[in-house]
Amino acid sequence: MVAPVCLCSKFRTSGGGHAWRVSTGQVVRTQEIPRRSGRPRRGRGPGRVARPATAAPAATWEDVINGSFGSYGAFEAEWNYLYPWGSDHNGSARMYGSSTDHNHITLASGVLTLKATRITWDEGTSGSDPHLPIRYHSGAVHAKNQIVVTDQFPDYEVKGEFQAPSAAGTWPAFWLTGVNSWPPESDILEFKGNSNNWFNTFRSSSDVSSTIVGVSGPGNWHTYRAWITKVNATDVDIHYYLDGTWKAVHRGAGFVGKPLWLIINLQMEGSSGSSGPGGDTYYRARNVYVGRNRTS
Repeated sequence: MVAPVCLCSKFRTSGGGHAWRVSTGQVVRTQEIPRRSGRPRRGRGPGRVARPATAAPAATWEDVINGSFGSYGAFEAEWNYLYPWGSDHNGSARMYGSSTDHNHITLASGVLTLKATRITWDEGTSGSDPHLPIRYHSGAVHAKNQIVVTDQFPDYEVKGEFQAPSAAGTWPAFWLTGVNSWPPESDILEFKGNSNNWFNTFRSSSDVSSTIVGVSGPGNWHTYRAWITKVNATDVDIHYYLDGTWKAVHRGAGFVGKPLWLIINLQMEGSSGSSGPGGDTYYRARNVYVGRNRTS
């Protein structure tokens, strides 16, 4: 989601869930890894994948974020308004929202709704590269708890159910990005103006794994999930799932020990096209969950 604007044009899209690796500006198709049948499942929740017993010490599963959209009080205990760095990013939407401003960030019946509205006045340009003209007001939130894979917390599950817009010029995302540096980055949900979801893992600005999966009716409820597991002293593997079906595994080289923000945002235009909708756009989330293994 935070990739440089020119980087997105280097990807080749595919509706079949193919994995692509971008390195020094060249696109190379990587081997597709078949879904492993009979993968072990942890008994504390549906679809949670356990690390092999020979590879992990005894661990206790714990919830980090669960049921946070039931009320504004519960939400504000777990989430902050806007991006971690403020209101602007790499599209044409400026984020607005606070505990007293719910025009673009609302809660109802356990559902978080972000609304993007086209503005008719000149509000200047975004404060973030590539400094596009601000043409929308929209919403973004980020979790207060950061995700950090370590020896103590070797496994994380990050998932949620979303109704995502996919019209030209709409750019919703559910993603992880580095707190102290960029990259690392992991995009669990990212639509860029069509019905393809981009599962991305950024190791550098030119070293990226991307798996593009066609989604039938992104505006309906679908579940997007990442299972992040420590594989050695410096690296993680990130397994990506759509509606409970395994789609890809990417290596997150150098991700161990680096804190990550979890962000839900409705950005506009930018990589999703330069002619966004004139009316309101809605992006909805429910049952967003983060859990982890604690080894000590």
